[in-house]
Amino acid sequence: MSNKFRKYIVEFIGTFFLVFVIGCASTVSNTAFINAIAIGFTLMIMVYAGGQISGGHYNPAVSVAAVCRGAMPSEQLTPYILSQLAGGIIAAFTVNFLADGPASPSPLGYYLPVMIIGEFLFTFALCYVVLLTATSEKVAGNSYYGLAIGSTVTAGVCAVGGTICMAAFNPAVALAATIMSGCCLKIALVTIIVNILAGMFAAWVYKLVKEQV
Repeated sequence: MSNKFRKYIVEFIGTFFLVFVIGCASTVSNTAFINAIAIGFTLMIMVYAGGQISGGHYNPAVSVAAVCRGAMPSEQLTPYILSQLAGGIIAAFTVNFLADGPASPSPLGYYLPVMIIGEFLFTFALCYVVLLTATSEKVAGNSYYGLAIGSTVTAGVCAVGGTICMAAFNPAVALAATIMSGCCLKIALVTIIVNILAGMFAAWVYKLVKEQV
């Protein structure tokens, strides 16, 4: 895969999560301070994760500024902007779908399709960030991967935790929740399966976008 296409994928993913958290925070959370933390952390996380590949713009205005400064070739501007807009639009539709879930939860405690989406997206984000910051050869020895990884969990809990899903993002946490809080075993089992699938998908995306060394 060409280096250019890898950059566009990273810009799509970063913009998707930024807009997704903005949407979830504004429709699910009711605390401005929590919203600001979730949104700011998400941008920081995605810059840490993808900056080594695409520059971590996630914003057409930033891409325009980069071209004007001479930090990015002008022929890449349109693909960058299209990738960012596509990520934002798909995130907006995803938020709308989650917000339109039934007013009352299912017997499992959550609306299952919504729960699956919430757990999958942020488990993917967590694994994606771990792989790009803690295992990538290009950033070996960096000092920020712990902050990026921990902040991914913080942003995920702020955005979807307790309302959309249990926000485990971790099969061990999902299993432990059945013991600590009496969480329904069916919820835990579904969460565990989703977490594992999201981790596998993150590994595939990592192989897709990482630069060969």
